[in-house]
Amino acid sequence: MGEELEDLVKKIKAKDLKEEAKKRGIKTSCVKKIDIAKQLPKEVVDELYSRQK
Repeated sequence: MGEELEDLVKKIKAKDLKEEAKKRGIKTSCVKKIDIAKQLPKEVVDELYSRQK
């Protein structure tokens, strides 16, 4: 899931990742997009990716 996740995250806007993280109480300040994505459920990351297309 490592490289696959990185490829997905590159195409997702940081704003969208942060909004989903905040809904789940995940820290978003001073954190890279990939670190936020690792804490989110896989389904959420997949959904955000599909919205970007």
